[in-house]
Amino acid sequence: MEEFPVKVSEAVCLGASLALSGICYCLYKKSRTTLDKLEDAPHFTIDGKLKDILKVTPGACLQYAVIEGAVQPVGEPLTSSFQKEMFGVLQKFLLREHRLVWNSLSRTWTDSERVLHQRVTAVPFVLVGSDNTAVRVLCPLQASGVHMETTHEKFHQVNYGFSDIIGQYLSGEKLKGQLETEEMLKVGATLTGVGELILDTDGTLNLRPPSNGSEYFLSITDFDTLLGEQESTAGWWKGLAIASAVAGAGVLLWLGRRYYNQLKVHWQREKERREFDRLRAENPRARAPVAGHEAIEDEEEEHLENACVICLTQPRNCILLECGHVCCCTAATRLSPSPAALFVDRASAGWCLSTMFEATVIT
Repeated sequence: MEEFPVKVSEAVCLGASLALSGICYCLYKKSRTTLDKLEDAPHFTIDGKLKDILKVTPGACLQYAVIEGAVQPVGEPLTSSFQKEMFGVLQKFLLREHRLVWNSLSRTWTDSERVLHQRVTAVPFVLVGSDNTAVRVLCPLQASGVHMETTHEKFHQVNYGFSDIIGQYLSGEKLKGQLETEEMLKVGATLTGVGELILDTDGTLNLRPPSNGSEYFLSITDFDTLLGEQESTAGWWKGLAIASAVAGAGVLLWLGRRYYNQLKVHWQREKERREFDRLRAENPRARAPVAGHEAIEDEEEEHLENACVICLTQPRNCILLECGHVCCCTAATRLSPSPAALFVDRASAGWCLSTMFEATVIT
């Protein structure tokens, strides 16, 4: 059987779908593991009892715990660059440039974004409970989750002259403008923290990234909202993994169908070859030994001229009475109700209209 060719496009689609499904599945498993840990994490209220709990805990440490409190700075807070009456403990300033770039394939202008400047500032802060018990938050910039809100956003649009417009069309780029944003974790905001809770030797409570590799969360939303966001993320990765796997299975089914069709063609050719070999074996004239190239050609020409007009394989050995045609073999006259009606008279180039069905074998 011939080799089964796989097209480049089919191989690329199959490999891409399998790779994408594997990546999405790994991300889904990671999100699912994080979600399970969040669901199993114990919740604690920031009060005087929290120190007592940690004192009786081995190592004075809770590897994964959920706390919630109000943000208060340790020392002087940060002041917003645009609203002087707003204070915070985390500040992020971002300046981005927006351009329109001509896409020659889609024949449209597409938006392109580039970060021109980014500045992140932080001061030490704590989460304060109802009885003024404080938990210091360590490494807040390593945390996941939405822990800052936008305090300023402004887009500076660029004005164009006629020469600028001509240059933009020639270069294929249009400068739209610059977007400046400021985000802050404001003083007094309620913050949900999920991480490793420890009691330090000096008696202070600290929340830090988990040492067991679990994800560290700081969020200005409540715990239920945080849990819902993680469930949504895990669901998206699961859906993408399933869709990629289905696409890969579709490509495999398509390849299997093409392979089966090729097998069917191969089986049909084998069947025709076996039938041809059987007919040759049943024909005694085809089995007769003939010596020499010229004798083989004469034999083939004679066989073609004297072949039965019905089965086209056996020699003519039967004469039809009344019309006198010699055109069929004995087997054909037995199977056909009117073999003479199928014979074309070569001498007169007309149809034989004889209705006589009797035939005799030529001896």
